[in-house]
Formats: sequence, structure tokens, C-alpha cells
Amino acid sequence: MAIQIVPTKGNLLATKKSLALARTGFELLDRKRNILIREMMALIDRANEIQDKIDQTYEEAYSALKMANVTLGICDKIAGTVPYDNNLNVAFRSVMGVEIPMVSLERTPVTLSYGLMETNTMMDNAFLKFREVKYMTAELAEVENSVYRLADAVKKTQKRANALKNIMIPRFEQTVKFISDALEEKDREEFSRLKVIKRQKNAG
Repeated sequence: MAIQIVPTKGNLLATKKSLALARTGFELLDRKRNILIREMMALIDRANEIQDKIDQTYEEAYSALKMANVTLGICDKIAGTVPYDNNLNVAFRSVMGVEIPMVSLERTPVTLSYGLMETNTMMDNAFLKFREVKYMTAELAEVENSVYRLADAVKKTQKRANALKNIMIPRFEQTVKFISDALEEKDREEFSRLKVIKRQKNAG
């Protein structure tokens, strides 16, 4: 692409300043990208760990519920006595300018909403297992949403860093070289012109 700029010392200084800023910007973006990736990878490991626990707890919960259904009959009426939980809270924290959710589900004391005379320990076990899954699901929602947001931020940061590295920085470098070469050529021409004038004066 042709460089449309007047080769002056002022433009050279301005372009060198822009080049320095672009290089600094790239370094900062690259550092930000690395930090976001580290944070994201740690959260992915945590998400996998939580998911494994949820899967295991669900398996135990459904096994306990199955035994409760066998011993007590279908437990849908008992399940209907369990109240809704409205203790979910969402706040945010910032990681390198990326808003990350903090999902918290307040742990309340265990209170059984059904009569003990009509149930057994297998029903209690199923209730406690599903209760534990509820808290783990809230934690997993926080982690997975954080991973999504970080991945999106990494993608955008990488795009900006690539634009600086592959487009802006080479363009500024090319402009600096163009102006420097033009100024050097101008200095050589001026030097040659002065030599000619001096030689003519000496000859006269």
C-alpha cells in the first residue's frame, strides 16, 4: 500500500511515537490475553471437578429416591412439600476488565418439610442429596458463565493484538523507514548541492 505522508522530521517523530505506543499496546494486550487464559483454564478444571461431583451426587440421589419410591410408594406428594429456595444472589468481580459473575446460594439449616412418620431414611437421604446438588449447580453456573465470558474476552483481545501485530505495527515501521530514507536522501542531495556551490565559489 502506498504511504501517503509528507517526509518531514515532525512526521517522523510522530510516527515513531505511534509505533512505540502500538508496541506497548500489543505487549499489554498479550499480557492480558495470557492472564485471561490462565484464569479460564483454572475455571475449566474447576467446572469439570464440580460436574463430576454433581453427576455422582445425582446418581446417589436418584438411587435413594428409587428406594424411597419402592418403600413408600410414589413420592410426588412429599416432593411437592419442599419449598422453593429464593436465596440465590448474583454479584460481579472484575478480571482484567472482564465482569465475572459471583453466584451464591445461601446455605440454610436443614429443615424437613414432610412428616417423619410418613417417610424413612431413604427419603431423607434423597432429600439431602438433591439439596446438595442444588448448591453445586449454583456454583457450576457461576464457573461456566465465567468461562464463557473469559473465552469471549480472550477472543476479542486476541483480535486486537493481531491487528496491532500484523497491521498497525508493520504499517508504522514501513512509514518510519519511508520517512527516514526520504530524509536521508534529502540530506545527501543538500550535501551534494552545497559541495557544488562551494566548488563553484572556489573556482571563481
